[in-house]
This record gives sequence, structure tokens and C-alpha cells, in this order.
Amino acid sequence: MEAAAPEQGIDSLAHLEERITRAVQAITTLRSENQQLQQRLKTALDELKSATGARETGEARAIAMQRERDELNLRVKRLSDELDDLRGERKQVRSRIEKLLNQLDLLSAS
Repeated sequence: MEAAAPEQGIDSLAHLEERITRAVQAITTLRSENQQLQQRLKTALDELKSATGARETGEARAIAMQRERDELNLRVKRLSDELDDLRGERKQVRSRIEKLLNQLDLLSAS
């Protein structure tokens, strides 16, 4: 029975050694996975910063373009009104010239 005790102690030690070896391997694997995940997280954060910067730049450009569009719309409205006024003036001038030509025709006929 005494011989069984040292053998049982050796088996317990071998079992404990095996468990410790598996724990060390698990820790090594987890550290490696953790490092990979941290690198992926850093990459994702860098991409997020880049995308955020690009979005902000795009939004600023969109605002600037909207302002420019609004200014151009006002200019088009102003020019359209001016064109309408000039057409009205041209019509008045044409009418006056026609009246003057009619008066000249009456004078030359007399």
C-alpha cells in the first residue's frame, strides 16, 4: 500500500503539471488574441477618425455649395427681373419709335 502512495503522488503531480501546461498555453493564446484584437481596434479607430474627418469635410463642402447655390439663385432672380424690365423698356421704345415714324409719314404725306 505504501508503494501505491508515491505512485499516486506522481500521478497527481503529472496531472497538476499537465493542467499548468494547458493553463500556460491558454494564457499565451489569449494574450496573442488580445494583442490581435487590440490591433484591430486601433485600426478600426483610425479608420473611424479618417471617415469622420472626410464626413466633416464633405459636410463643410455641402454647406458652402448650398450657400453658393442660394447666392446664384438670388442672382438669377435679380437678372431675370432686370431682363423683364429691359424687355418692357424695349417695348415702350418700339412703341414710341412707331409713333414717331407714323408722325413722320403724316408730315411727308402732307
